[in-house]
Amino acid sequence: MEENDRLIWFKGKMIPISEANINILSPTSQFGANVFEGLRAYWNKEKQQLYVFKLQEHTKRLQKSIKMMRFDSNYSDDFLSQSVIDIIKENNFKEDIVCRQTVFLDGFGSWTSTGPIDMFIAPMPKGRAYPNDKDGLDVCISSWERINDNSLSPKVKMGANYMNSRAGQMEAIRNGYDMTIFLNNNGKVSEGPGSCLFMVRDGKLITPPITASILESITRTTIMELAEHELGLEVIERDIDRTELYIADEIFMCGTAVEILPVFRVDKLDVGSAKKGSITEAIENIYFKTVKGEIDKFSSWLFPVY
Repeated sequence: MEENDRLIWFKGKMIPISEANINILSPTSQFGANVFEGLRAYWNKEKQQLYVFKLQEHTKRLQKSIKMMRFDSNYSDDFLSQSVIDIIKENNFKEDIVCRQTVFLDGFGSWTSTGPIDMFIAPMPKGRAYPNDKDGLDVCISSWERINDNSLSPKVKMGANYMNSRAGQMEAIRNGYDMTIFLNNNGKVSEGPGSCLFMVRDGKLITPPITASILESITRTTIMELAEHELGLEVIERDIDRTELYIADEIFMCGTAVEILPVFRVDKLDVGSAKKGSITEAIENIYFKTVKGEIDKFSSWLFPVY
């Protein structure tokens, strides 16, 4: 399917993406006044089924973002979830995809407006997230501080928030790195641009707490549950110092978009042996089996499209 022929859910209709136009003077265009969810769906060839991963959890988080932005919305959970399924089915995807669901502030108001709102949902084919065919990431600590709950809360998955991620990521790429890691306003490790962080020290899986200026990540929660209950790992939520990353045994980033990406170097220092560690690999293996519907006990996390 050509890009312009792909169908998008836009203001209640399913139309070619080339026909989906937003008012240039709307608050979403001028000020980034929108909230969104990024979802993934995985194709199981054996079962001939496409599974949207944790659709209900994404819907609930989208509703929380709508609330915190004080948008005037009467969207129900069922409507938000079913609209995702409808547009994926209409495109007849039978491969791994990502899907952006955005609720935006339309009209001619200012950044203080609360309505009118509308929505678009854009699914597209998407394979693995490894950059430039690399097996692992070369990252740096950003000179930019992560936004915090007293400035622009990272709990709100809002378009404007991602300018913070943009600043850090562009700095990293400009300096020859694949990705960056932000510190929060207390000088502790926060997260990456659109991804959460885990490190392994002495066989323990450690991640910053939700109070460390991080998004309340659905992928992060999934990994914590799989690691503890399926792999028998000790999982710890606590503050992480920058220098701990330099002496960690393993580090990986995670999120819906990036999935699971091992980190091989931080600020030019090797992480462990600068290869994918055994714990990262074990988590990666069970994660992909889970999202593809290969483990029956986690079927409640999957929403079949067909």
